[in-house]
Amino acid sequence: MTAVRDEQKRNDGQEDSFGCHLTTRPLHELRPHPSYAHHHVSVSASQLSSLAGLGRLAFREPIVITPDGIIIDGYARWELAGRQGRQTILCLEYDLTDEEALRWLIQSHRPSRGLNSYSRVLLALDLEACLQERARANQQAGGQTKGSSHLTEAQRLDVRSEIASIAGISTGNVTKAKQLRETACARVEQAVRTGEISIHKAWQWSRLSPQQQSRHLEEYQSRKGTNQTSRRLIQRHVARLSPTQLIPATLGSLLKPIVPDRSAALDSIVVTELDAPGNIAYLTKDALSTLRSIEESKCPT
Repeated sequence: MTAVRDEQKRNDGQEDSFGCHLTTRPLHELRPHPSYAHHHVSVSASQLSSLAGLGRLAFREPIVITPDGIIIDGYARWELAGRQGRQTILCLEYDLTDEEALRWLIQSHRPSRGLNSYSRVLLALDLEACLQERARANQQAGGQTKGSSHLTEAQRLDVRSEIASIAGISTGNVTKAKQLRETACARVEQAVRTGEISIHKAWQWSRLSPQQQSRHLEEYQSRKGTNQTSRRLIQRHVARLSPTQLIPATLGSLLKPIVPDRSAALDSIVVTELDAPGNIAYLTKDALSTLRSIEESKCPT
């Protein structure tokens, strides 16, 4: 029962005041939260693989649900149980409102538990309407613009800050995520949803045409793939070198037969050979900076 007590203490102890009980429920009676399904949030393959590796221990803790079978926490366990053909699963059932359930779902899936910032803010934005309604009620209770359906700028900022707090991100990223939903092309939106690119980068591209957005994404993916391949090649190459070979040549020594009056700065650029296809020279930013400074020094003033 230690796991149950720990579960009851989560989220700053807010659940302690809610009624809950331990129960076993058939899998077919359980379903994702509507916001979880609407925004196509899913459990990653790596999460499922790690969980499956635990064997029976994967189900030692109950998943958290509402009385009507809405899953709050434990999506990976629920999905794994279905894939394994299990008929029932241990559940900790809490009596929660829809808003409380969504808040808990978001807070229990912070980065360390599987959802990136974009997925969390999408879920949190589903609370925007009820937060705005609460702000309007407070506004009317205070006698400000009685009966008005419009919020003041301060109240809109308060609602945005509340959404940011729930999602665990900055208020700026809340605004960017909202704009992304309207302006990002499908490929870029999917890339930020999976965490391949950041909200900020996707937002920068979202102001371009869909074709330009796709091109930027392709270039980014190509550079990322090339950098990863280069790092692997370099690591493998260095691992095969003998101690004497670990003292590399310099660009200055290689260019000496071609450029006799080479700059001494070229000797600061280390050169190593990679067993890779193509005529490609990989240069670090520092090496490029050195070459540019040499070129600039030769230009007449």
